[in-house]
Amino acid sequence: MTDVSKNAYQPETVSSPGSTLADLLEEQNIRQNELAVRMDVTPKFVNELVGGKVSISPGVALSLERTLGVPADFWLARDAQYQAFKARSEAYSDLEAQSDWLQELPLKEMIRFDWIRKCATPAAQVAECLQYFGVASASAWREHYVKRVQASTAWRISEQVTHAAGAIAAWLRQGELEASQVRCRPFDRELLIQALDEVRTLTLESKPEIFIPALKKLLAHCGVAVVLIPAPKGCPASGAVRWIAPQKSLVQLSLRYKTNDHLWFTFFHECAHLLLHGKKMLFLEGANMSGSEEDEANLYASQRLIPQVEFDAFKRCTPTRENIINFAKRIGIAPGIVLGRMQKEDLIAWSKFYDLKIRYRWKEADDSD
Repeated sequence: MTDVSKNAYQPETVSSPGSTLADLLEEQNIRQNELAVRMDVTPKFVNELVGGKVSISPGVALSLERTLGVPADFWLARDAQYQAFKARSEAYSDLEAQSDWLQELPLKEMIRFDWIRKCATPAAQVAECLQYFGVASASAWREHYVKRVQASTAWRISEQVTHAAGAIAAWLRQGELEASQVRCRPFDRELLIQALDEVRTLTLESKPEIFIPALKKLLAHCGVAVVLIPAPKGCPASGAVRWIAPQKSLVQLSLRYKTNDHLWFTFFHECAHLLLHGKKMLFLEGANMSGSEEDEANLYASQRLIPQVEFDAFKRCTPTRENIINFAKRIGIAPGIVLGRMQKEDLIAWSKFYDLKIRYRWKEADDSD
């Protein structure tokens, strides 16, 4: 959908309806005092009307129509245009005063990712960013976005999230905007549980252009919008999950994933929050996460990808390349995911068999590094 407001012409100056009224009075050879008598108002009111000091109400517009023969709609339209221009002009100084706020945002990435336009003046850039976030002021942005980010479960007590709040907020907002365009069925917990079995088989597909559309379709059928949004500089998040409507949830993944074990573990971790935890929380994932919800989500993701009983039996085998590949094939999952779990549990060196992992190249993520 085209954003008309971004393309609409904004004149630099707009004269008041009073200037038009003054021209008409001169053309018709009517003095202000005479007009006051004809309209049954005071001369002072007419003087203020001509001077653009008062707005034109529907009643005044009708009086002007009767006395001067110019339709009331014309006067109302002229006044509306002038009042909007005045409001915009008065707001300009306020926008300039908020320009320091731009330093809290990853402005270059937001422009490069085409989330916002690059504007010629700081005031215009502030207005553009406020529109992007859907707030009226920088203080409203802090109230709506920053406090919510700071209260997220994973980083509740971390200073890192405070320092990165602007970048995280921009990333989260883009997720909301893109998710709003994803058509989903009402959320169904049982359907999601079933769908995750099919999602698990997608780990065997190495090409994102194949498995990502399939993943999005499967989850939309369950009431979950899946979006992949590049993380701007300063945003340490690798994933997030939240409810954007009573029957619609959002799983948002960044493009920080360089290997398939990281991508799929994060995805199943986010889905765990949907299945195990409440609808009111925002869960942000990144480094140094903590909390019981995170531990529960980690356990769920690990065991959903690789059943614990199977993994316990496999750990008794010698950790060779061949054994890893055969085990992964037997349980129907990518070898890189098996290797990633072994590394996480210190069963094998991080440098060993690294070629078993599938590496992704996300263009947006590479460009932002």
